Parts: sequence; structure tokens; C-alpha cells
Amino acid sequence: MNFLSQCRTWLAASLLLVSGLSAAAPPIFVLNSLDADVSVIDPVTWREVKRLPTGKEPHHLYMTPDEKSLIVANALSDSLTFIDPHTAEIQRTVSGIMDPYQLQFSPDMKWLVTAGNRLQHVDLYRWDGNELTLAKRVPTGKTPSHIFVDSKSTVAYVSMQDSDELVAIDLARQEIRWRMRTGPLPADIYLTPDDKTLLVGLTGSDGVDVVDVSYPKVPRFLRRIKTGDGAHAFRSAGDHRYVYLSNRVGNTISKIDLNSLAVVDTYLAPGGPDCMEVMAGGRYLLATSRWIKRLTIIDTQTKEVRQVKVGKSPHGVWTLDHAATR
Repeated sequence: MNFLSQCRTWLAASLLLVSGLSAAAPPIFVLNSLDADVSVIDPVTWREVKRLPTGKEPHHLYMTPDEKSLIVANALSDSLTFIDPHTAEIQRTVSGIMDPYQLQFSPDMKWLVTAGNRLQHVDLYRWDGNELTLAKRVPTGKTPSHIFVDSKSTVAYVSMQDSDELVAIDLARQEIRWRMRTGPLPADIYLTPDDKTLLVGLTGSDGVDVVDVSYPKVPRFLRRIKTGDGAHAFRSAGDHRYVYLSNRVGNTISKIDLNSLAVVDTYLAPGGPDCMEVMAGGRYLLATSRWIKRLTIIDTQTKEVRQVKVGKSPHGVWTLDHAATR
């Protein structure tokens, strides 16, 4: 290790010591939407060690391609907050990003797609590794909610929460490729690793719409999987075999087999489970409990549940020490 690397390591360790974080594992970040801040959780002691201020209504977050920054999208402040995922220090704030409710990078790292929930548009930003440049603002249906970009970085699928629709946006042409109806209040979406099947969580119902998107111009509804009331958010188990779905009204989390497209297990998750994270190794599942100001930790082997107090209306959750996201 050269002198510069030694200095960087020493500085990172010093910042962790000052912040009260353990050096054994990266911190866990929980977005408190109604407090306009982020709870920083130590995964060793399972205690909140500090809060980071953001803009108004931080809902979702995403990692930069180089894994050097965690981006928090502040919907009502029209801004992005960049945070160091190791030290939990704020790096910078980018203003002028209109209504970034949800966000996702394309796998080729050339695009950042944001859903303007209240302004009814999807923005396509070019990313050069440091700066964002708006390429196109695409008008959509009512209340664009969640985004999933295919593995080839060609299509962004976006749910329309209040018009009960799903749209496919062609990234190269920067226009809507097709539009289809869904069940009530579509929220999060998940595309299977082969890019052929899209799962749509129906928060206004008790299940998931299964859509065949293997034909670019003609999506086809296949069936509905019953999960639980308020089917809402997805998180891959990290093994290309299973995906988790939070049922926000039912206070459960469903485990769905991607081969059979059937629910194979259910976990209790009190307090309105919303966004989720899976720790590296896959054993521990984290869920924000939206209604009770808690982060819920589930041992998927024993089904033991523990909770950590956070802020008002916790939404997004993330840690650098996570299982694969696709």
C-alpha cells in the first residue's frame, strides 16, 4: 500500500470513529420522508448514530456506478444529495433536478432516469461519471411512480400510479414505445433477469400483475399472483431465483419464486413494510416500516424480527454491504 492509500485509509477510519460508526461494516441508510433527513444505522450495534439533512421528502436512493456516492432524491426540493456510503458524510447537493421521486441508473451507466411523481413526467439524464445533463423530459400518465431499466439499457419501464398504467420508454429514441393498463395503483416493478417478464406490484390490490414484455411492441398480460394487501415494493434476493415483495397493508413480505412465479414463503413485517434491502449473504432482509417510524430487520432463516427506531415515514433503505440487486 502506497503512502496516499495509507492516508485515505486512515482518514476513512478517523471519520468512522468520529461519527460513532463501527469500522466492521458499512452503515445502513434510511430515508425519513417527512423529516427531510437520513437515519444512519450502525449494523453492528443496530443503533441510529446520526441524522443527515436532505431536501424535502427524500423518498428513494440509488448508488452511483463507481460506488463512491449514494444519491438521495429529494422530491419536493428538486434536488439530489450525494453521500459517502462508507463514512456517511454529505459530499454535495445538485439542484435543478425537477421532482425526483424515484431514480435508477441504466446498467451501461450512461443514463439516469427519474420519475417526476407530482409533475407527471420522466426525465432522462445523460451521465458522464460526474455530471448530469437532461436529454429529454417525457410526458407520461398520472403520477409516474417506479422505474426498472432492462439489462441491455434499451428500455425503461415506468408505472403510472394514478392512471393504472405501465409505459415502456425507448432510451435511444427517448420516447414512449408502448402503454398498457394494469391493476389498481401500480407501484414498484421488477424485470426478471432474462428481460422477458415484468412484475408489477398493485398497491390498490392484493397481488402482482405478470406481464410478458419479450415482444417489444406488444406486451401481454399473463396472470396475477396473489400476495397480500397493498402489494408495493420489490427487492431481489440476490440469487437470480427469488424476489421479495412488501405488502404494505397486509404487514407481510412475500418471497416469490421467479421460475414458478408463485409465492413460496411469507414473513411478518409490522408497521407497513415499504422499501427493502438484502444484506450481503442473503440472510437478513431490511424493510422500512412506514407507519411506525422503524427499520425492521428480518432473519429469513429463523423469521425472527427486530426493529430500530428511525424518523417519520421511513421510505428508502440501502447499504453498501448488500446482496446483488438483479
